[in-house]
Parts: sequence; structure tokens; C-alpha cells
Amino acid sequence: MKIEGKEYRTIWFENKVLKIIDQTKLPYQFIIKELRTAKDAINAIKNMEVRGAPLIGATAAYGLVLAIIENNDQSFLKKSSEDLINSRPTAINLKWAVDRMMKKISGVNSNEILNIALNEASEICEEDVKFCKNIGLNGLKIIEEIYKKKGDTVNILTHCNAGWLATINWGTATSPIYHAHKKGIPVHVWVDETRPRNQGANLTSYELNEEQIPNTIIADNTGGILMQRAEVDMCIVGTDRTLANGDVCNKIGTYLKALAAKDNNIPFYVALPSSTIDWDIKKFKDIPIEERNSEELSHIEGLDENNNLKKIQIYPKKSKAMNLAFDITPAKYVTGLITEKGICEASEKGLKKLYK
Repeated sequence: MKIEGKEYRTIWFENKVLKIIDQTKLPYQFIIKELRTAKDAINAIKNMEVRGAPLIGATAAYGLVLAIIENNDQSFLKKSSEDLINSRPTAINLKWAVDRMMKKISGVNSNEILNIALNEASEICEEDVKFCKNIGLNGLKIIEEIYKKKGDTVNILTHCNAGWLATINWGTATSPIYHAHKKGIPVHVWVDETRPRNQGANLTSYELNEEQIPNTIIADNTGGILMQRAEVDMCIVGTDRTLANGDVCNKIGTYLKALAAKDNNIPFYVALPSSTIDWDIKKFKDIPIEERNSEELSHIEGLDENNNLKKIQIYPKKSKAMNLAFDITPAKYVTGLITEKGICEASEKGLKKLYK
């Protein structure tokens, strides 16, 4: 997708260096950061310089490539793989990508190990681009149906950033929007700002602006009244982990949007590639929910009157804060899952029709 008219992907590898767009600097600065070690990749994931389940997985895959360049001893690679998996626990793509890489390189002691790892990491990225494009083409059909019935702009509400910045290209929740826009269907996106890190405001609105798609940032709690006013035609969100029964783990606040959508008879879709499906965990209570530093809540970054980026405290100094990063939306509140293989109901039966 585009930034200032130039096509980019979120991650690429050249000359033994992994390059990423540092998302902690957006939308104020566009900085390409270089990662040279496995530790660099781990820190990029932990510090959310890269974020979004598919992109985290790709970064971890290339993190193992960097580990091989450092030291291709199998014990070092095993330790690096464990550290990568532990860097952020909720997004299933992270473990999926690391396990896939380790399956390819475990026990390989020849000079070919680097090429094997590079090819697999590249394949993970190319698969994600293909999957996200297909998610867009499948989701486009839903937007087309709404447009045919309405004959006017389709208003879509999304939460957090499940755009191309969260993947390699296209995005998950945004991919149907991008495809609709390219086809000439008028769309407008309600963008939840997504406290506390404001990924909606800082990232989703930013990338939609770059693609010249009309959008409006709203406070996280505004979606309900917009639905009551019939100003939302559909919701599309992403997911960091979807269980085989259709339960969805996504950015904190997603559950409340699903409840509001259900109450107002508004379709609520979740867009995901198959790498985000967890076939093993059976109960959502067993999903590890990341609790992040409370400073993300108590402090906020922005530009001051002199255009300098500053962090300021917005809570009383003595106040405590709890910062859970994700919540669970039960399958009964999900209208459908938009995947690279098609659209299905949020259930084990629905998913198995596509994948088993």
C-alpha cells in the first residue's frame, strides 16, 4: 500500500538486515528501522514497533533468520525461538510462525540453513499478502450487497488497526474496504481511536488517508450511539487469535462493539487469515491475555505547539491503572468470519467447512 504515493510493505529483508516501518513513530514521523539481531526483533515486537498478529509472526520468522546469521548453533536457535514466542503471548501467529520456522531448520547443520530459513520467512510473508488480498475480495461481496441495497455511501466501523500496517500488505479488516474503494464503491470508515495506544487514530486513519479513503476518528465509546442512529452499516474488525469454535480474541473494546452491533441488528464481521486460527485451545478462558505497562494508560504522546513530540501524564500521580490489551468476543455475537478461503459462520462447523 502507499505512503506519500510510494508503495511499501511493512517488512523486508536486504543485505542481511531486516527493515521495518517503526510504527511507534507514526503518524508524526515515517522512520525505517533496521534490525540486525534476534534481540532486535524481540524488542521490536515487545515495544510494538511492529504490531498486528500477521506482522508479528513475520517479524519473528525473520528474527530466526537474524539468529542464524549471529550463531547457527541449534541451542542458540532454540533459545531464540523461545524468547520470540514469549515476547508477546496473545497473538497466535507469533508461535505459529516460529514453530513453522523451527520445523524447517531444526537439526540442519549445513551451510544451507540460512537459505532454508530465508526462503521460509519469505514464503510466510508472501502467503500473508495473498491471504489478505483474498480476504479483501471475499469481504468485498458483503460491501457490494450493502451498497446495492442502500445506493449510497457504506459506513463501516472498525476497531484498532487491522490494516496493512498490521500485516505485510492489504490488511485484514481494511482489505475489503480497500478493494471496495478501488472498485469505485463509496465507503466511509468510522475509526475508533483505540485507547490506550490509539492505534486506530494513529495508524488506521493514517493509512486510510494515504489511500484517500474518507474516514472519521471517534472516541471508543461513540460507536453505540452511531449504531442507534443508523449511521453504521457494518462492523469489520481483525483478530489476534480465533478459536476453533469461533470465539474471537482481539484488541480490548472489541467485545463492547459486538454487543452494541447485536443490539442494533448491525452485521459484525471478523477478518482473519488461517494463521490466526488456534485449533488447540478449546475455551476462551485459556487464552493468555497480555497485560501491558500501566504507563500506556497514564501517559499520552502528541505534538506540542512547536511541533515537537512529547509524552505527558494525564492521570493523577497516585492513581493505579490496569491495562489489559485484549478481550474475547463470543462467537454468538459474530455475524461471520471473513477468511482467505471464503466467509463462514463463527463456529467449529463453519471453520471446518473451509479448512478441514
